[in-house]
Amino acid sequence: MPSNKDFNKVSVLVVGAGPAGLATAIQLKTLKPDIDVCVIEKALDLGNHNLSGAVLEPEPFHTLMNAAAPGWRDSEPAKDILANVIDKDDIMFLLGRKLAFNIFFAMKLGKALGLGFGQMIHKGDYSVSISKLTKWMAGIAKCMGAEVLTGFAAQEIMVDHSGRATAVKLVDQGLDKEGNKQPNYVEGELIQADFVVLAEGCDGLLTEQFIEKVQLKRQRPQLYSVGVKELIAVSPEQYAKFTSGRVVHAMGYPIWTPVFGPGMFGGGIVYAGAKDHLSVGMIVGADWKYCDFNVQDALTNFKNHKFVNQFIEGGTVVEAGVKMIPEGGYYAIPRDPETGAIGKANVMILGDSAGFVNMLKIKGLHNAIDSGMQAAKAIAESLEQPETAAQKYTDSIDASNVAKEMKSARSFRHVIAKFGPLQGMPLSVFGGLLPQFKVEPDYQAMTVANYRLKPNQNFDKDTFTAVAATEHREEEPSHLTIRDRTICRTKCTPIFNSPCITFCPAGVYETIHDEVKPANPSNCLHCKTCQRKCPFDNIRWTVPEGGGGPRYKRM
Repeated sequence: MPSNKDFNKVSVLVVGAGPAGLATAIQLKTLKPDIDVCVIEKALDLGNHNLSGAVLEPEPFHTLMNAAAPGWRDSEPAKDILANVIDKDDIMFLLGRKLAFNIFFAMKLGKALGLGFGQMIHKGDYSVSISKLTKWMAGIAKCMGAEVLTGFAAQEIMVDHSGRATAVKLVDQGLDKEGNKQPNYVEGELIQADFVVLAEGCDGLLTEQFIEKVQLKRQRPQLYSVGVKELIAVSPEQYAKFTSGRVVHAMGYPIWTPVFGPGMFGGGIVYAGAKDHLSVGMIVGADWKYCDFNVQDALTNFKNHKFVNQFIEGGTVVEAGVKMIPEGGYYAIPRDPETGAIGKANVMILGDSAGFVNMLKIKGLHNAIDSGMQAAKAIAESLEQPETAAQKYTDSIDASNVAKEMKSARSFRHVIAKFGPLQGMPLSVFGGLLPQFKVEPDYQAMTVANYRLKPNQNFDKDTFTAVAATEHREEEPSHLTIRDRTICRTKCTPIFNSPCITFCPAGVYETIHDEVKPANPSNCLHCKTCQRKCPFDNIRWTVPEGGGGPRYKRM
């Protein structure tokens, strides 16, 4: 009797139901309505694992929707999700706990002079909930005939000798903590596909597997930031004072102060959400050097700053989350060393998985959607020769606005990583003229230095995790692995005092009987900070059972 696996064949398999993956499905169904497209998503429900600022540039999204769903602007989701059009764009420099200076004029001047940082202007964009946006896009994809399946966690991509992907294996379910089969055990199925689209988001598991298996190369290492965000219910008066069309980006305190430090890349954000809700967040480059630093501590300081606090004092955190952001830019995009393809053969790498975030804009949503559209066009042109899809996709990307933007910011983040914010920010103006600098991976930046602005009390990670609504089956095997516990015992703890315990935003890591362990894997928020920031590169994140993780609804 044949197993169910014999029937698991699809023309196009998209891994990840985020904006990039769903844009692929929608565009492909627009171009080729009869083609079978399946999108698999590890979250329990659509949008549960999608978190961003989020500012959305309209052009790629409008282009996608105009072709796929004429009249979409009059729909109720459009009126709800795209309600906040940015008409006030503040760039603040925070000096100490009370002073704030609006330096938006410098961005306008930079734009007038054609300087890269002049791109950081957001007027006319949408301030959106990416969780809601994703759910809306998934509904459109389904209506067009695409299968969009949640709770399907992919564990491995199968590749033949030529670099062509033959199938994707789903994670086994129903194992106990020791890996033994329970009565409800279900072996992970193999899904065969003619085309595989990797749109998993930042630091995707299958993406990094594929890069290693087919030996794709980055000219420079991918760099990351860690972003924490809270959605805060505020009073009607506070919301009216902030206004629904406003976004604030702030630099300086509490992660960079001249002379005395700290000296970290990043900043804070305040965005208008739905009625009487503000999104407040902190984004910090993962190349921080402070062994006792936690991004949530910086968020606490940011929220307590006089300028920010006026809008949120007395408010209630109703949802929270965390994710990493790929910031390495153009030179960190993984490519085939022989052909330059962003992928190989029938596999294409999209959106944040490829690293299409323009750090001069602090945006990547529009590029993710654009890359999904380019992937769909490449597939439509390669139906008879799937092995040519990655090259056609790359040719389209290289001729698109995505590549233009990525090239414009090509050295920005690496220059700052090399020289630090104080020297790196002004030098980045000349980024296109500077040589490529050798930059260390984020985890190698850790030192024994301490963060001098540590708040007086520890951040409440339990409450943060609770409002993120994260959940995993308690008896499943841990998806977090410490590769060599001897390193923890003899190097990491004596030198750095086990920084994973501090920087993990969900309190996953603890010291138990003098040994550091991922003691609370069910708390995991899937940000993968531990995998990229452990100072000895000693932690690995693997996929848990489908349906596990955070359950964002409005992030």
